[in-house]
Order: sequence, then structure tokens, then C-alpha cells
Amino acid sequence: MCKDCGCSITDNVKRDSHNHGEGHSHEHNHGDSHSHQEAHAHLHDNPQLNDPKTISVITKILDKNDQEAGHNRQHFNEHGVLCINLMSSPGSGKTALLEHLADIADFKFGVVEGDLETSRDADRLKAKGIQAHQIQTGSACHLDAFMVHKALHHMDLDTLDVCFIENVGNLVCPASYDVGSHLNIVLVSIPEGEDKIAKYPVMFRQADLILFTKMDLLPHFEYDIAKEKEMARKLKPNVDILEVSTKDEASLKKVAQWIKFKMEMR
Repeated sequence: MCKDCGCSITDNVKRDSHNHGEGHSHEHNHGDSHSHQEAHAHLHDNPQLNDPKTISVITKILDKNDQEAGHNRQHFNEHGVLCINLMSSPGSGKTALLEHLADIADFKFGVVEGDLETSRDADRLKAKGIQAHQIQTGSACHLDAFMVHKALHHMDLDTLDVCFIENVGNLVCPASYDVGSHLNIVLVSIPEGEDKIAKYPVMFRQADLILFTKMDLLPHFEYDIAKEKEMARKLKPNVDILEVSTKDEASLKKVAQWIKFKMEMR
């Protein structure tokens, strides 16, 4: 179970007692990582996790996850690859975005794909000629750094400029687990309704870029996008925001340009 919903502590504790115990130690510079102080603080704010022993175990899991995330980031840095974590609720358009980027991006990218079951999203990406590796998490509602590390052994990073980690569709747990990315992109689609940013602030505080997706559907919904942008910038004043529709190539090109700019800034 993870600290938010109870999904993976058993697996993590088992893993903690095997290869990633005291005999497996990494020391890396986490200078590119996002702050997880807020995520750790939530352990003490969650009334379901008020047992000090439980808090101690889960804090240890998160600390070891952050160590492994630093290890992953080192791999990306050594290969000159920018890693971007894509997060959203299910159906917001993560896979569709990647499919369309394959047609317009002037950089080479691959995808580590996370879902509870099936390889459907990875199969869609492979059909577009995108290098992709599927992680099936079973019952875990997020990817962690250890899962991503295993997946990297199946990715040819030397052929890539960017590696996307398409996280499990969920607006809660993925925000609390550093997977080794350099940047976080969070998608929120128009059909989801205009309360998601206010309801799930931890996720949107982690975002470097927020994509409002399915903008072609805006005329069919009561959705105050100006209000949502204002809420996003209250949570994180410097966050970048783009409006996207897969039916509008110009909007997709802006996403590709944002990524290319971040590549050049590294």
C-alpha cells in the first residue's frame, strides 16, 4: 500500500528486505529532482496512517525510492536524455498526445508505459514506431523508481533524446513518487470538469507544464478555463500552461517546442 491509498507497501517492504536493503546503496546528486518534502509531510497529515510504526516504514520506502530515482536520473544524464513524467487521471489523453507528437517532433523519444493491466497503450505507441516498454503494476496505482529502473534495461537510451514515463492514470499517488524524471507534465482534460486542480493540489504543485487537453470539446462543457488557470498559478505561480487538442496541430507543435526548449536548456 502506498502512503496515500494503500496500494503497495507489501511489495515495497518485501523488496526492501531483499535486493534493496542495507546491501544496496546508491549515493547520487538529486539536484534535478523535485522536492518531496510535501509528499513526506502528508504521512503525518493522513488520519489513516497515524501509527508511528506505519509512518516509519512508509517514510523508509519513500526515502529508498528517492535514492533509486536519483540512480535513474543519473542514467538519463549519462546518456544525454531528458526524462519527462506524464501524469493525469485516466482518459486525459497521455497516449494520444504521444502518438501525435511522433508525427511532428524533431527529437527522438521513447516511452516507459505504466498501467495496472494490459499492454494496449504500449502497443499503440509501437504501432507508431515509438520505442516503448510496458510496466504492468498489478494493483499499484502509480509507478515508482524501482519499476522504472527495471524498464530502463529494456530501453535503448543511446538512440533517444527524450524518454517519457507515462504514469498510471491517477491524480493522487504518482505525485508523491519521484521516478527519476527531470520534468513533470500534468494533463487535465476539459470533460473532467473544472474542479480537478483544486481537488488534487499536490499533483499540480509538482507540474512544470500543465496541458489543458481536448480543447476542441470546450464549447460543449461549462468549463471556466480562465478560472482553472488562475487556480493552477495560485498553487504554482511559475508553472507553464498550454491548451492542446489532437485535432489542432499548431497546439501540438507548441508542446513539442516547449520540450525542445527544455532540452536545449540542459
